[in-house]
Order: sequence, then structure tokens, then C-alpha cells
Amino acid sequence: MIKLINLSKRYGNTYALKNVDLEIKSGEFVFLVGSSGAGKSTLMKMLYQEELATAGKVIVGGIDVSKVSHVKVPHLRRCMGIIFQDYKLLPNQTVYDNIAYVIRTLGMSSKEIDMRVNGALRIVNLSHKIHSKPTELSGGEQQRVGIARAIVNGPPVLIADEPTGNLDPQTSLEVMEILDQVNKRGITILVSTHDHAIVDHFRKRVITLDDGQVVRDVETGTYE
Repeated sequence: MIKLINLSKRYGNTYALKNVDLEIKSGEFVFLVGSSGAGKSTLMKMLYQEELATAGKVIVGGIDVSKVSHVKVPHLRRCMGIIFQDYKLLPNQTVYDNIAYVIRTLGMSSKEIDMRVNGALRIVNLSHKIHSKPTELSGGEQQRVGIARAIVNGPPVLIADEPTGNLDPQTSLEVMEILDQVNKRGITILVSTHDHAIVDHFRKRVITLDDGQVVRDVETGTYE
């Protein structure tokens, strides 16, 4: 599902990533960990072409992301679910409209959009907030809307960059349990995090970056 081949990213003379080789299979749930500056966010952004490789290949779902033209990047991103630390919700739009925004450009009927939005909200347990605006939601609820938005189009892969970075421990656990349930539906999930407790609790595959290189890759592992 995700394959990085001899991937490097350099800013001037400084490497953010150096010669990274990595494969994540369809249906896996993987934590990407490491200290600040290890290269986690750079790697995540390269999966949806917010950053471009200096060298090597980034392949997601059989698509060589590095070769996708600028005009086709929005289409690329619609083929994956992306979850952000700061939610990135439209503040003046309702929960419904924030989620529907992703699929309205695909030419779906209103009935199909309704079905998908309501289905996504049921998965994240927020059906009762459908008409609320982001300012009326807690941080955890906003992130659950972010998850609903990410899954509404049925993507094969979810990419979550520090999805619990702004949340308290209990809310973080609730959000990660939702992602765990989404993974059980067959969706590949890659989560970058610095949250030791979350990684230790779920015991998924753990990949550790240090100074831009993979230094550890264990199945059902802990943070350290």
C-alpha cells in the first residue's frame, strides 16, 4: 500500500530523511515514532506531496506520488484520508458541510452524500452534532469530525500526522480507538506520534525514525 524506495529529503546541506526504505502492506496499522526533528512530519507530508523528494520514490496505492503533476495533486489527496493535528475544519461550516465538502466535487447525488456523511458520523459517534459548527465542539469532537471527513470517501489508506497532539490522554485514547475500529474495516493506517502511552497501549507495528533514518521496525511493539 505504501512503499518508500531509497527516499531522501534535503534542505540545503541538511537531510530531513536519508535513504529510507520502507513498506507498509494493505490493512496494516503502523505507528511512526521518533523525537522532534527525526523526520516524521516530513515523511508524512511526502505521502500526499506537500513535500517533494530530493531523491528516491514514494509509492502509495501503486501511484508514484513523486511523478504526480501539480494539477493532479487534489485528485491524489482525494484517494487517501488525511488527518491533521490542528483539525483544519472550515470554521463557518457545519459538521455536515465539513465532511460533505470532500465528496461534493465528485459529482455524487445529494442522497449518496447524505448516506456517506451520516455513515461516517455514526462511525465516530457524532451523529448528534451534525448541525454544529467547529467552535461549538471540543477538541476531541473536532478531531472525530476530521476522521469522519477522512473516511467519507472510503479511501484505502489513512495518514494521520500527530492526530492526538492537542488532546488530553483520555480523549487521545478515544480518538485512537476509533482509528483502530476503522483499521478493522480494512483501511491501512499510518499514524505519526510522540505519545508513548498510546503506542504502548495499542501494540501495533512501530517504526522509529532518528536523524532522518529508520532505526527500528518491530511488530506489535512499544514506543521504546
